[in-house]
Amino acid sequence: MTASTGVSRRTLLRTAGITALAVFGAGGSAACTSAVEEQRAAGDDNAAPVRGGTLKIGTTVDLVPANLLTNTGAVPLVIGLVYESLVRYPHDALEPAPLLATSWTLAPDGRSLDLRLREDVAYHTGRPFTAADVEFSLRTYADPKWSAQLKSTAAAIVGFDSDTPHHITLRFAHPLTNIFDLLTTVPMLDRETLGAPGSGTFVGTGPFRLAAREPNTRIVFERNAHYRVPDRPYLDRVEVSIIPDSQAQLNALRSGRITIATGLTYRDNENLARSAAFKTISFTGAELQIYVGANVTNPALADVRLRQAVAYALDRERIISEVFRGAGYPLNLPWPKYSPAYDQARNTRYARDVDKARQLVTQVGTPPELLLSYPTDVAYYVDVAQIVQANLGDAGIRVKLDPNEPSTFVKKLIGGQFPGLWVTDHSWAQFVPSTLSVSAYPFNARKNASHYQSAAYTAAADSAWQIPPGAPPGPAYAELSDQLLDGLFLIEIGVRLQQFAAARRVHGVSWTKSRETVLTEAFLA
Repeated sequence: MTASTGVSRRTLLRTAGITALAVFGAGGSAACTSAVEEQRAAGDDNAAPVRGGTLKIGTTVDLVPANLLTNTGAVPLVIGLVYESLVRYPHDALEPAPLLATSWTLAPDGRSLDLRLREDVAYHTGRPFTAADVEFSLRTYADPKWSAQLKSTAAAIVGFDSDTPHHITLRFAHPLTNIFDLLTTVPMLDRETLGAPGSGTFVGTGPFRLAAREPNTRIVFERNAHYRVPDRPYLDRVEVSIIPDSQAQLNALRSGRITIATGLTYRDNENLARSAAFKTISFTGAELQIYVGANVTNPALADVRLRQAVAYALDRERIISEVFRGAGYPLNLPWPKYSPAYDQARNTRYARDVDKARQLVTQVGTPPELLLSYPTDVAYYVDVAQIVQANLGDAGIRVKLDPNEPSTFVKKLIGGQFPGLWVTDHSWAQFVPSTLSVSAYPFNARKNASHYQSAAYTAAADSAWQIPPGAPPGPAYAELSDQLLDGLFLIEIGVRLQQFAAARRVHGVSWTKSRETVLTEAFLA
């Protein structure tokens, strides 16, 4: 985030009694126009929109209905098409823009937020969207049975006051610096059809409705003919095929059986983009971070010196260069470069130093062989795990590779069931920094996948979380970073940008900061 962006955000959020910048009208507004321009630019084209057609997408994993609020697997794809949130961030900033909320007023003490809602929104069933749905969605998101990652922030909303169907005031237990992270993340659910986790019913207000689903085979979406934005979406249908194998996806894209492939290797994306027929879509502003996690209850990994040895042994530059083809950069801390918590000096603490890694291993004693778990849904996890295995071997740490089917891996991550080390991505660092440490499964200060507990880390997480939105963070983010570097229960490798490979006739594809695929403006030329 640039300095000018930070000032703008503080001005927007701290001015008591002043509503948000834009109010959507029935036919659109400046905010809507800006979003349209951004989405078209994301497609890297100047083609005139074409109405109709079916966009065919290949994805590596199926939707697990019980994971609807977890942001894992195929969930970002479904959420982006079927549902909408109250606000939405642009790709390059943390400035909330109107979506289903038209305007808002933050109380001077940061302990309540007054929201005005659009009056022209209906669910796919035809039922009008109201303030009661906002309350239902936020309460559902806070319910532990859904395993939503920002549930602690949702649970800190202790009051819902509404005097009309399109006005609601949220009251907080304490100031929530990441309240707009929550409001851009929580899909507005249909309280009449949602059912229990795993029921498989998906009804939203978004541009597409779920038309059919064949488990482990395909998901079909059809155009919402009554969508609130006139003449949108352009596409008639979106068909998602479950193609677990990366090479099979590549073949399907080349043959024309799909027009977007979501699970190719970065090398394949790079090669395809050199041709006249294909292009790469990079999810800028929705960065992921690849990392090595450690279960600190494992006797060998309980000693922070062994975790430090892992950190010194990792060849971050090689992983980013070879596996991700330079679509990212190495890090010691989770924050991307535009984050208000980013600190270049702190990111040099664990530069690759095999000699130092070996010295630390000697100090603690050579550990027994450790399992290194990873998901098998995309090939680059295998590639990263193999490099990590070799790096740790250089330092005298033996690891055995442990491939996991994707749904099993997610279950282990949420339940903290990895016996040793693991490799995967995390998200949420692209949001307000406190969101990571009070929300994400790997980082949550009170319950995380590493079973790491520290009063100092919890205090730092809470301090960063309870800053009023837009207020200067003071030393809070630096202290949070230092706690992560000292505890080292997660060892960062670096940032990577998610990429899709697409036929060049695909235009207007966009995304949210949570990597939800947005196809409102997409079309086939």
